[in-house]
Amino acid sequence: MPPVKESIEVDVPVSTAYNQWTQFESFPQFMDGVERIEQHTDTLTHWVTKIGGVKREFDAEITEQVPDTKVAWVTVGGETEQSGVVTFQPIDSSRTQVTLMMDVEPEGLVENVGDRLGIVDRQVKGDLKRFKHFIEERGAETGAWRGQV
Repeated sequence: MPPVKESIEVDVPVSTAYNQWTQFESFPQFMDGVERIEQHTDTLTHWVTKIGGVKREFDAEITEQVPDTKVAWVTVGGETEQSGVVTFQPIDSSRTQVTLMMDVEPEGLVENVGDRLGIVDRQVKGDLKRFKHFIEERGAETGAWRGQV
């Protein structure tokens, strides 16, 4: 599958957008198909997803995290193979461009058909739109982790 890349402009400062993205346990509030995320350590999260009727559990390790700039990850163990990075670029003092790039390896017939139909691309685009609505509605992040990996 070719990498997925989508961007969106959010009407909040870069630190607000970045801080919210570090609150992984809030992802089910704006990521369709994400049922639950548990943060076990500063760099290890456990995900439970159900997309297109396919339920998956996997761990993801944060491989790079630079405040107000980027968060990168790769899955470890589990049934899902993916890696990605989300970057945050200030447009001005009150707007940020958020760009999400992912490499996903589809497994099985359902996921391979979904890949050919562009479902992952649409999923990522929809998740970014819901993130925009989530953070702009709140006007502030639900928390922050400012550490660097």
